Amino acid sequence: MAGVMNRLKNLDAYPKINDDFYSRTLSGGLITLLSSILMLILFFSELRLYLHPVTESQLRVDTSRGEKLRINFDVTFPALACSIISLDSMDISGEQHLDVKHDISKRRLDSYGNVIETRQDRIGHTKIENPLQKHGGRLEHNETYCGSCYGAEASDDECCNSCEEVREAYRKKGWAMTDPEIIDQCKREGFVQRVKEEEGEGCNIFGFLEVNKVAGSFHFVPGKTFRQSGFHLQDLLVFQGDSYNISHKVNRLTFGDHFPGVGNPLDGVQWTQETLNGMYQYFIKVVPTEYTDVKGDVIQSNQFSVTEHFEKTEAGRTQSVPGVFFFYDLSPIKVIFTEQHVEFLHFLTNVCAIVGGVFTVSGIIDSFVYHGQRAIKKKMEIGKFG
Repeated sequence: MAGVMNRLKNLDAYPKINDDFYSRTLSGGLITLLSSILMLILFFSELRLYLHPVTESQLRVDTSRGEKLRINFDVTFPALACSIISLDSMDISGEQHLDVKHDISKRRLDSYGNVIETRQDRIGHTKIENPLQKHGGRLEHNETYCGSCYGAEASDDECCNSCEEVREAYRKKGWAMTDPEIIDQCKREGFVQRVKEEEGEGCNIFGFLEVNKVAGSFHFVPGKTFRQSGFHLQDLLVFQGDSYNISHKVNRLTFGDHFPGVGNPLDGVQWTQETLNGMYQYFIKVVPTEYTDVKGDVIQSNQFSVTEHFEKTEAGRTQSVPGVFFFYDLSPIKVIFTEQHVEFLHFLTNVCAIVGGVFTVSGIIDSFVYHGQRAIKKKMEIGKFG
């Protein structure tokens, strides 16, 4: 048994030195104090990394198909009234949504930016009393209302019972409704009066769009969009004048849900128009993103980058209409963020490396200082007795 114990003693990698042979120095004490402080700083830094999750990223080809893309927006136009702003969207698959009203709200703003009224755009029309019938007479008791479309009827039995339906019929025909005052529905609903009352006001429009996950665009324009000879035109109302100020501020624009660490480069961006009519264009590159937190919950969202361009519109150009346009395209590469905790063994390994590394380096420094001091002291003694 004693032989086994002696063999184990010979394996000791940490031979002990008698206390009588220790020599403690002031420089050694300072180095020990500084190295201890450094150890504590590095230890707490490693502990913080261990307690808080870290996010790892990787890139993959996006193989998703047939999904929808949700676009959340909040845009303020300080010089365009809510009654004349319309929202359109379209994509390369050919799907178009003109004058979108679903899930859209508008706030009327005065010249100082204060909210006058908040209303939600809706499908339908205002009920009017004693309207003009399609046959030319006024609505009589127990008679079904069928208003005229003023030549824009697609069939003989089609009715336009509101100003909005007349404008829609005109849009389908590719006509511009330039004088709403001659339309009975618009006149009785007070459409013209409402537009005139809102002249000089601003508008904050916000909501979201559900679009196909393909390249496309959406835009805010004055008037209602219609097609003519393959071009998109606007029925710019004559009583609004011939110039439109499209100065705007993008309060918020996101593609998909929020996730930790996401940055939206257009949030808070403001642009002021210095010339007359023009098209302000944003070209957006959307990058599909998947975020998985430490609980395993997955958020499917997107990031994006953007470039901007202003194009001044010229009279007579059918392809150039005033408005703010957002053109987006999707990247084929998907970014995947995974949130996870550092393993305990990895944390323990790093702590040991910190303690051992600092202790070893401080020992080397202390040895250099100690032997340097001794060498200098010997030279001084030799010079003194020499």
